[in-house]
Amino acid sequence: MKQRWLSCSGTEELILIFGGWALGAAPFAGLAADSDVLFVDDYHDLGNPLSDIAQYDRVNLIAFSFGVTSAAHWLAQTGFSPDRLIAVSGTLFPADPARGIAQDMIRATADNLTEASFAKFCRRAGLNGPVPEIDPEAARSELHAVIDRGNAPEVAFDRIWIPQRDRIIPSSAQEAAWAHQQSSARGIDAPHVPFRDGQSWREWIA
Repeated sequence: MKQRWLSCSGTEELILIFGGWALGAAPFAGLAADSDVLFVDDYHDLGNPLSDIAQYDRVNLIAFSFGVTSAAHWLAQTGFSPDRLIAVSGTLFPADPARGIAQDMIRATADNLTEASFAKFCRRAGLNGPVPEIDPEAARSELHAVIDRGNAPEVAFDRIWIPQRDRIIPSSAQEAAWAHQQSSARGIDAPHVPFRDGQSWREWIA
């Protein structure tokens, strides 16, 4: 995993973001924070212990898209327990036709990945602004790593946000995946990337 600070001013509270596949921090560019924000992505290997988080009194973890299953694997591996755990646009079942994305679709995305196909993916996801730069080979191998890692261990989320216009991980699949945590789930009228300029991170932690 790779990590980088989006905000680091020495507050006592941290927002830890597990981002989605290949989009980098672009989906979160317009969100305002009153605490430090550490962004994590690149799920080839989940061995990074993220030792910097130990200095904080409170850690809120927000996992987006394939960051949801990756965060759950990482939590099980490290034993870390965030103060609040949020899932957005993702499930614990990355390659599952009923509770995620069909495996053949993910493999087709990986095997046919080009800059043009990635730009199309970004539009389908609802990403505003420029298309992030991509290394097709690295992005392709990351998708294969996520598939090969398999379903994540069960973990209870404090809040689960399900976009109702998701064209990447179908909304119906997300609803099926979270049926057993229905009390924490909230539907929102948004695409796969539901974040918008001017929003606060507090709105997603609620």
